[in-house]
Amino acid sequence: MPKKILKRFVPSPGRIRSIKALGVLGDWVYASNLWHLNRYSASMAFFVGLVVAFMPVPGQTLVAAVLAVWVRCNLPLAVSLVFVTNPVTMAPIFFMAYEIGALIVDVPVQEVQMELSFHWLTNGLAAIWKPFLLGCLLCGLFFGSLGYVVISLLWRWHVVRQWQARKRIRAARKLSDPG
Repeated sequence: MPKKILKRFVPSPGRIRSIKALGVLGDWVYASNLWHLNRYSASMAFFVGLVVAFMPVPGQTLVAAVLAVWVRCNLPLAVSLVFVTNPVTMAPIFFMAYEIGALIVDVPVQEVQMELSFHWLTNGLAAIWKPFLLGCLLCGLFFGSLGYVVISLLWRWHVVRQWQARKRIRAARKLSDPG
């Protein structure tokens, strides 16, 4: 079941080869293990994608792609999970990370008036960068690990259920077969 659901969203190897823009990256991008779905590749892709999603850096998709290639997990899944932090969810997720970091560093949570300007980056971020980055790191590792464990357990649970169903079918055939 998880494999069938995830396969709907992952392009086929033929479709991947037909995308001419990927040819610039070389042959490594066509490695079958980067596009194959199994328990390891899906679980590790969740880990990579969620860890990178909590990294407050531009180019998260590129970072996720490089890490996915490095650890040999499912590339499209890892890259797509980065979009957990999107323009709608980014502010609450990063504020939660900042609060967690401030709690651990034991500094009071400051009211943050965030704006996208050079002045704010040099002054506003300078006051909160330590708890913010610590919170991002801890949240990324926590949610990445949680995603890894949950996907791995769900995958295993589903495979065990399939085995049990096949075992019941074989037992029923054996009972109904007179010979």
